[in-house]
Amino acid sequence: MNPIQIATAQFENASGNKAENLAKIRTLSAKAAQQGAQVVAFHECSVTGYTFARQLSREQMLELAEPIPEGESIQTLIQIARENDIIILAGLFEKDADNQLFKAYVCVDKNGLIAKYRKLHPFINPHVLPGDQYVIFDLLGWKCGILICYDNNIVENVRATTLLGADIIFMPHVTMLTPSTRPGAGFADPALWENRHRDPTSVRLEFDGMKGRAWLMKWLPARAYDNGIYVVFSNPIGMDGDQLKNGCSMIIDPFGDILAECRLLGDEVVTATCYREKLEQSGGHRYKLARRPELYQSILGKPHTSNQKVIWLHQDDTAAEKNQ
Repeated sequence: MNPIQIATAQFENASGNKAENLAKIRTLSAKAAQQGAQVVAFHECSVTGYTFARQLSREQMLELAEPIPEGESIQTLIQIARENDIIILAGLFEKDADNQLFKAYVCVDKNGLIAKYRKLHPFINPHVLPGDQYVIFDLLGWKCGILICYDNNIVENVRATTLLGADIIFMPHVTMLTPSTRPGAGFADPALWENRHRDPTSVRLEFDGMKGRAWLMKWLPARAYDNGIYVVFSNPIGMDGDQLKNGCSMIIDPFGDILAECRLLGDEVVTATCYREKLEQSGGHRYKLARRPELYQSILGKPHTSNQKVIWLHQDDTAAEKNQ
C-alpha cells in the first residue's frame, strides 16, 4: 500500500455563516494541496459553526441544516475538491427527507460524495438525533473511519471502528476549554483571544494547560496507540459562538506520536505522511491479535441505561431550554 499524505486544519468559524466558512475551507484546502496533501480534514460542523446551535429552535435548525449530498454546501465542497484535486472531510448539520436532524461529517472528492457519518452521541441541540452505525470507507487504498468528538470518549466506538478495518480514523472535534468535573478544566476568557497579538504568551499558556492541550494529551494519543491506527484530529481555533477554542489540530501515528500539529494562533493547515508498515509494527496491532473476546463479549454487550449529561451545555442556556 502506498503512503498517503493527509492534512488537518484549524480555523475560526463563523456561527451560521456557511459562505464565510466555506471560503476558509477553500483557502486552506488550496494550501493543503500545495503542501502535497491528498486529503484534508476540517473540524466538526466546520461548514455551519457549532456552539451557537445549542440556542436554536427546531425550525431554526431545519433552516440551517441541509440534505446530503444534494445540499448546496456539499456541492460547494465537491467543487473545492475538484479545484484542488484533493479529498475533503468537513462537518455540518443534516436534515433528511423526513426533516429529521443529524450531526453529519462527510468525505468528498472531485467526483462527489465518498462517505457520510452521523454522530452517535450528539448533545448540542435537543432536536438532533443520534446516528446508528459505524462507517468504513476506502481512501486511496487505505481503510478509513469517522468518529465525531464525544464519540471518541466512548472507547468502545474507537475499538469497534478499528475492528471493522479502519487504518485511519478521522476525529473531528469542537472541544477543550469547557467546564468539567476533572481538575483544571474550565472556560477560557475571550479577552485572551482578542489580545493574542499583543500578548501571545498568556493565551498560549491557557491553550496548552490543563484546560486545553494538556487534557487532550491524556487520552488522544492513547486512542491511536491502543488500537494501532492513525488518528486525524481536527478542532477549531478562536471563538466558536461565545466559547473560545484552542485548535491543536494534529495527526498521530500508531505509536501515539504526533506527526504534525497546528500551532499558530490563527488559521492553519499541516500535512503528514502515513506509512502502512507502522500499522503492523505498533503495539496496538499486537494487542488486537492477542484479544480473547470470549472472556468479555457478554460483558461489553450487556444492556444498560444511557445517562449522558454534558456539564457545559447546561450552564446559562436559558434560551436553549425555552426552545426545547
